[in-house]
Amino acid sequence: MRYDLVIFDNDGVLVDSEPISNRLLAAYLTELGHPTSYEDSIRDYMGSAMHRIHELILERTGQRLPAEFDEVFHARVFAAFERELRPVAGVDGVLEKLAADGVPYCVASSGSHARIRVGHRTTGLDRWFAEERVFSSEDVGRGKPAPDLFLYAAERMGVAPERCVVVEDSPLGVQAAVAAGMDVYGFTAMTPAERLAGADRLFSDMGELADLLV
Repeated sequence: MRYDLVIFDNDGVLVDSEPISNRLLAAYLTELGHPTSYEDSIRDYMGSAMHRIHELILERTGQRLPAEFDEVFHARVFAAFERELRPVAGVDGVLEKLAADGVPYCVASSGSHARIRVGHRTTGLDRWFAEERVFSSEDVGRGKPAPDLFLYAAERMGVAPERCVVVEDSPLGVQAAVAAGMDVYGFTAMTPAERLAGADRLFSDMGELADLLV
């Protein structure tokens, strides 16, 4: 294994949540008077921490989202997760191989700890991720594309940034990994390859990842 730590993004990499959450985000923003299509949401918000959604809406419209926005959105997302969420195809096999080979891994997500846990419990991925392997943008001051979250995860896992590889599916996440001085593998199942052009490698089938990391 060429790396001492594999850092996974969560949404779209471990759990197939991006179609669900972006559909609901687009609908909620439109409901609040900010017309947003599903494609707009994928382009503008995929991989973002919640604070970035607030900042972009304020920057573009001069209006603040309601104080209860995060709470309402998360309630809708969690309810949909319970009904619809599945793990990304092939990710169980990757995690099983990393665990069998003794390769350290963790998750570092723009989502909240609650969102990560709901997704993992619903899909059964919680068996792979003990609490000490889970890191959220809630743990740091700035979310992606700032490098803070990935650097924090590496520090907590006791691995130097240059010995880490990040698995990401969003342009913001790729930017954050590059800024952290880490290699990054771009997962193109949902994101056009050209939007992840800053990645060191690109792949479209999660089942391929274990072999790519060797």
